[in-house]
Amino acid sequence: MVEPALNNVMEWTVSELSAALKRTVEDAYGYVRVRGEVSGFKGQHANGHVYFSLKDENAILNAVIWRSAWARLRIKPEEGLEVLVTGKITTFARQSKYQIEIQTLEPAGVGALMKLLEERKKKLAGEGLFDEARKQLLPFLPDVIGVVTSPTGAVIRDILHRLEDRFPRHVLVWPVRVQGDNSAAEVAAAIQGFNMLPEHGLPRPDLIIVARGGGSLEDLWSFNEEIVVRAAAASMIPPDELSGASRGRNECAAIPAKRARVLASLKLLANDFAGMRAGIPKRASRNG
Repeated sequence: MVEPALNNVMEWTVSELSAALKRTVEDAYGYVRVRGEVSGFKGQHANGHVYFSLKDENAILNAVIWRSAWARLRIKPEEGLEVLVTGKITTFARQSKYQIEIQTLEPAGVGALMKLLEERKKKLAGEGLFDEARKQLLPFLPDVIGVVTSPTGAVIRDILHRLEDRFPRHVLVWPVRVQGDNSAAEVAAAIQGFNMLPEHGLPRPDLIIVARGGGSLEDLWSFNEEIVVRAAAASMIPPDELSGASRGRNECAAIPAKRARVLASLKLLANDFAGMRAGIPKRASRNG
């Protein structure tokens, strides 16, 4: 027999209850900021959207980044990366599920990026990409220098100015975006493109400089993408990397040409070559 008190409980259809829950959840958590570790990330789906989960030690939250939002992200999610995201919670009545539709994503501090960077370095080092035996000798006096950088930034102007002052050379510029969506793919393609130049036509560089201005680790992240590191490692032309005022902040810099000292700036690079050129007659005189 049904208890009298229960006769007064409101009766819902499944659709009505689901709709009420949707309103409650989405109104209460219309815009949230969540910290979690990226899990189940497999890149973009064929439709351009991205599906994965955020997790911590006790729970998991399904997540989606729509194609339009994905194109605006400066840092892309990667498996195991701890991130801070903002977005809205939405529910699916047909499956009794909820998820966060991510609008912005950033690493949960520099420490999260550094952890990911160290893990990537270990992986690539395990494949031998940073072995000394793979590094190529810097050409003594390069006739042609290929530069991979933004054609409109201050970096290319500085490169041309420094070389003109100290070591005039034939310079070929391969224009790329140095940050943002598709930046890493463009940089990798430029390195590969210089290597594929035919013997006849444009002169093939003797040295490739991959360059961009200074910035945070997040700003420079394109140079840490595997596609760029692998392109530098596979290059038959000695690659070198310059970022802002210093070198060595990126994985790409772990595969430079061998040299006697670490370069502190493009000025030192130009001075290296100028010193080589100036030193030729002196050495010849001493040896004569």
